[in-house]
Amino acid sequence: MSQDNNGKMAQFLAEHPRLIGVLFTMMLLLTQAGNVAASNSSSVVGP
Repeated sequence: MSQDNNGKMAQFLAEHPRLIGVLFTMMLLLTQAGNVAASNSSSVVGP
């Protein structure tokens, strides 16, 4: 079943090549935003 889903996704991306770049950019930005959020929440300065 997962092989069939992978084939459909590969076919869809082959038909829409610009979407590959969009998905890559979104994942890159989400990764960076996650790192920033994690570093900001762990640095607590207090007594």
